[in-house]
Amino acid sequence: MPDTTPDPSTVLPALPALSAQAERLIELGVHETAGLSAEGIRAFAAQAGADGDGALLAVHPDRVPASALAPLLRRDGKPGFVVVDMPDVDEFAPCAVELPGAPLYLVTGIDRGDHMSNWSPDEALPALTKENRTPLVLTEGIHWVLQQPEALERNLCFMTIGSRLRKPNGTLDARTPAIWISNGTGRDGRERRNAPKVGWCWWNNRHTWLGFASTTGRRG
Repeated sequence: MPDTTPDPSTVLPALPALSAQAERLIELGVHETAGLSAEGIRAFAAQAGADGDGALLAVHPDRVPASALAPLLRRDGKPGFVVVDMPDVDEFAPCAVELPGAPLYLVTGIDRGDHMSNWSPDEALPALTKENRTPLVLTEGIHWVLQQPEALERNLCFMTIGSRLRKPNGTLDARTPAIWISNGTGRDGRERRNAPKVGWCWWNNRHTWLGFASTTGRRG
């Protein structure tokens, strides 16, 4: 079993106000991809008001999939990307996680799960459940880094095991999505060194540089 002693996590600044998050999504054109108006996103953020302080504004993955969000990420001026051996990234759907049935919703109490670094997804999921937390889905993780790039750091990146791919026979694919920083090696290409990267890891494998992002709740 992994060491369960929590590591000192980097203290991240508070998320931007919901109004600022709304403007960020509009600036990136996410509202157009989602078939929403800029006014609608602004109105949702305004309606949440103070009750939404500290929450992440997310667009439902049915409206904007991971493949559309990943290229909007930026680090060192380089755009984000999905690894070439994950062409089915958008088929990784919420698994054992209920998302609000609305195009826009809030994700509260986000944590990067640094203390679970070097755990496998199989080990982390029951621990999160015991803490009354649920793992982030992939699109929520991308939204988080869009709004707070500091959430992604060298040796402190995260998995989003709330998204899984179910195979035609009903079993779950052993790959699990994660967001980290490319080293520019292999098929990534040297030009992508330090770019934000959406990739995958095996369900039973451990990685010292990947925690498990989670939330205390979601609401529409």
